[in-house]
Amino acid sequence: MAIAKKAVPKKKIDDHLIITLYMEQILEDGKHPSTIYAFCKKNNISESDFYIFFGSFDSLKQEIWNRFLENTIATLENDAAFASYSVKNKLLTLYFTLFEVLTLNRSYVLYALKDNKEGLKNMSQLKQMRNKFKAFVQNNIAKNDVQTSKLSKISQPFYSEGSWIQFLFILKFWLEDNSKGFEKTDIVIEKSVNTVVDLLDTKPFENLIDLGKFLWNERKM
Repeated sequence: MAIAKKAVPKKKIDDHLIITLYMEQILEDGKHPSTIYAFCKKNNISESDFYIFFGSFDSLKQEIWNRFLENTIATLENDAAFASYSVKNKLLTLYFTLFEVLTLNRSYVLYALKDNKEGLKNMSQLKQMRNKFKAFVQNNIAKNDVQTSKLSKISQPFYSEGSWIQFLFILKFWLEDNSKGFEKTDIVIEKSVNTVVDLLDTKPFENLIDLGKFLWNERKM
């Protein structure tokens, strides 16, 4: 008597699975899928399933960066002490946590921003993340401190935009950082946050010079 084969359950198609398959294919092939059709065929999913969640590869790539930030924010929100931190410590915690998430996905990030040879087009992937990042800084860092520091003299949108530019500055350094454990990126995070916060408080030139010396020494190495 023939024994009936046990049916293998199909994977549930959702946005998380599509993101995972996309990132894995990028890392395994070392190149971007030629078309959505080719991507879906290789991964045994239908195009219609893909389009339920993403209208294009561009929207998929932007969502990946959103997830990096969402994971970071979730970690911060699970830290009961975060709300009581000073502005400086909030920024340090934000950047350190975000770069921990990026380090877990460094191979993908390097390809997405550096190794695919698309130049400035790469930055379009960060458009949605930029808006969410700025909103988080404005609502959870700058807004809560405007009554107690010189941030009161600066509009919250200006401060959140400055924090985003600071993130891009650190990101560029991190992409080129070959130090053990990315310890040089940690130094840049600390020095840049100290400089920005102290520019609103005290000793701006001393910290600015300290940051400049470090970056100049890295340039000569």
